[in-house]
Amino acid sequence: MMTTWVLRLIVMNVGVFLFTAANPGLLRLLAFVPSLVLLQPWTIVTYQFAHAGLGHLLFNMLGLYFFGSRLEEHLGARHFLGLYFVSGIAGALMSFMNFNTPIIGASAAVFGIFVGFARFWPRERVYIWGVLPVEARVLVVVMTVLALFGGFGFGGGGIAHFAHLGGFLGGWLYLRWVGWSSPAARFQRRAAAPAVRAADLERWRRTNRENLHPINRAEFDRVMAKLEAHGPGSLTSEERALLSRFAPD
Repeated sequence: MMTTWVLRLIVMNVGVFLFTAANPGLLRLLAFVPSLVLLQPWTIVTYQFAHAGLGHLLFNMLGLYFFGSRLEEHLGARHFLGLYFVSGIAGALMSFMNFNTPIIGASAAVFGIFVGFARFWPRERVYIWGVLPVEARVLVVVMTVLALFGGFGFGGGGIAHFAHLGGFLGGWLYLRWVGWSSPAARFQRRAAAPAVRAADLERWRRTNRENLHPINRAEFDRVMAKLEAHGPGSLTSEERALLSRFAPD
């Protein structure tokens, strides 16, 4: 079943396509041109909803349809949209390699979605042209290599290869950030931290905060408040090092 935001994104893309088909001049206002980004900053987002033709639109929407719903259910709406738009914006930024070339299409955002799919279901088989089974992780590697070759002039023209690479990179970085900042990852980092010795706690509490620079004093107070409120296990290695640096010998 199609999830909420996959459906909404498809509807928005189709709606923009129909509107620009009836008003072709609008494509120039939606397309992203790296050299014009300061004059048309909105295009870093709007280019993702404009398409050059029906085949272009169909390819991207099929990718979003087949891979997006499962990923949205797994990540939740907020992180799914974050992945989609970060990948699309990263595609625009990578397109600075072709400074004066306009780009349109949801390909970078959809490539980011595909990276997410391959991240969570790497051995899932994707059927190329409906007949050739390829594992998702393998297909990502192949598509990355093809985009690299295309970006440096070994592929067909008229394709935003660097935008595709940006979509892959943006999607990968976003998922790394999501994993690092998750509650489970924070818990694991706290659990892996060495136990605080009673002697260290005593030294930290004997620190004369009045001798600290005001900036250091504010940071010291913040960390000590965190220590007292949540216990030694809540401190990061950097916070422990800060307290040890200010504590008396």
